[in-house]
Amino acid sequence: MMDDPIQIAAKDLANTQKVVALTGAGISVESGIPPFRGKGGLWEKFDPMEYAHINAFMKNPAKVWNVLIKEMKEIIDKAKPNDAHKGLARLEDLGILTTIITQNVDGLHQVAGNTDVIEFHGNFAWQRCLDCGSRCETAKIDVTRIPPRCECGGIYRPDCIFFGEMIPPQHLYRSEKVASNCNIMLVVGTSARIQPAASIPVMAKQAGAKVIEINTERTPLSEKISDYIILGKAGEVIKRLTAEIERLKNLNPI
Repeated sequence: MMDDPIQIAAKDLANTQKVVALTGAGISVESGIPPFRGKGGLWEKFDPMEYAHINAFMKNPAKVWNVLIKEMKEIIDKAKPNDAHKGLARLEDLGILTTIITQNVDGLHQVAGNTDVIEFHGNFAWQRCLDCGSRCETAKIDVTRIPPRCECGGIYRPDCIFFGEMIPPQHLYRSEKVASNCNIMLVVGTSARIQPAASIPVMAKQAGAKVIEINTERTPLSEKISDYIILGKAGEVIKRLTAEIERLKNLNPI
């Protein structure tokens, strides 16, 4: 009897389409990007209300740039997609995965090759001018002058949301729509404790989707929402999962 959860998940995924993934900080930790919350998170080093609230930024952008944004830029500039990002991109290539909903702001899903990524909290890989609205890749921002400025003279800010700002309603709407229409939802590396992202798998389940969870520990979804959980690091699990799907599809092409 097949009881390996990776084999079970591979069989489920290899025989379906319209799969949506919800990803959280756990998928990017393996690329060297620390989480915001929890042990080792950025909020252990910085008070989010002092450095990550929109009011704090607008009051003193130089302070926020010097303490928080500059450090995040250095981290994300060095980060590369890991096996989890690459595996999800491969699932899209195979015609299985259609959309990723991510709580991360590092842009690594796109770098890996995924083409439909809903970024709940925006994307730190880009900066936006407060005055003219033009965008510039964070990697190209000159931080010898803080705060960095656009050619028009306006101050650059990360193209992601601060505390005190709303999730773009179009992102929430699309997330709810794809979740309600998917056959399987992969939940990868998220604590499933922060709303509204935590409600997305619930919505998928209520619409009839199977929910497969990949995480290093159990979450509030594990008991009643997830059909099953694969415990382990995202990169290792998804690499094995993708390899098994490829084996199954070669043996039993759909």
